[in-house]
Amino acid sequence: MKTILTKARRIVVKVGSSLVTNGGAGLDLNAIGNWARQIAALRARGHEVVLVSSGAVAEGMQRLGWKQRPDAVHELQAAAAVGQMGLVQAYESAFRQHQLLAAQVLLTHADLADRERYLNARSTLRTLLKLGVIPIINENDTVVTDEIKFGDNDTLGALVTNLIEADALIILTDQSGLFSADPRNDASATLIHEVQAGDAKLETMAGGAGSHIGRGGMITKVLAAKRAARSGAHTVIASGHERDVLSRLLLGESIGTLLTAPSLALDARKQWLADHLQVSGKITLDDGAVRALRSEGKSLLPIGVTGVGGNFQRGAVVALLDGDGCDIARGLVNYSSDEARLIARKPSSEIESVLGYIDEPELIHRDNLVLL
Repeated sequence: MKTILTKARRIVVKVGSSLVTNGGAGLDLNAIGNWARQIAALRARGHEVVLVSSGAVAEGMQRLGWKQRPDAVHELQAAAAVGQMGLVQAYESAFRQHQLLAAQVLLTHADLADRERYLNARSTLRTLLKLGVIPIINENDTVVTDEIKFGDNDTLGALVTNLIEADALIILTDQSGLFSADPRNDASATLIHEVQAGDAKLETMAGGAGSHIGRGGMITKVLAAKRAARSGAHTVIASGHERDVLSRLLLGESIGTLLTAPSLALDARKQWLADHLQVSGKITLDDGAVRALRSEGKSLLPIGVTGVGGNFQRGAVVALLDGDGCDIARGLVNYSSDEARLIARKPSSEIESVLGYIDEPELIHRDNLVLL
């Protein structure tokens, strides 16, 4: 862990609701001041830091006098709208004590699914970092719907990590890290100190959601690490209750669980494709097509398609599924859903006779496709 994190220059830090609120009863201003102090120390040592902070809904609940997190989307939106006021004010005041400016950035998946908006968001965040400002990011719960929400700030942290090509994602929680089993239920569970992100065993180890205030859990953190690794970023899952945890991690101390990224990272355009949480449609492939994509690095041809789901236009991002329904890839499709259904199971030489024209011999070119 020492060598990897001491080299990290650009860092995304995610703090959960339990670390910034008083058990859900509004914001813990002392805790927020502590995070500002630690981040200021990292800035002084030359690190660029983006903060993804939960807490808006919890603060809104406290201000509205609600004891339980609501399920209705419009009530969550109302709580977020009220709570964002207090959350941003608390962080702005805390960072000002260290002569640092903070900026609020609210994101939805729609901001990152559109290529132009994705690039604009990246440019804005990079400019803020260059100016020495601390971006404070949260999901835009005020306008989010079930169709566009990230679902948890762990996922949002991973997406931001990829967006700005950060070196490391630090996910701070009320747990010591990732255990071999749920330590709340299994006394023999042991802390995993280091493992490669994306290891299939990790998802079976991770439990369900932990807090009644937050909406994440260890599984979302494991999946976030897997997603961040696609851009070459390493992830640490550690307890935010550890004294000066950020400074100690960046000085190389082994705390929590380090999930290392493979050495090869996706290029920026394919990373954008991989980061699509929602897609316009789904295309199911036969075994031969799956093998051609996975093992041979080939394009997807219509003859390998066994099914087309959803309605989409040419240029849309679609998910590619194997015969078992597992999501194996994302791609920019060359034909609409109606056209794809007509040419499915047919050789490329017949596309023109079926459609009356041919744009491309491939349904998805390998340059516009990324394996997951």
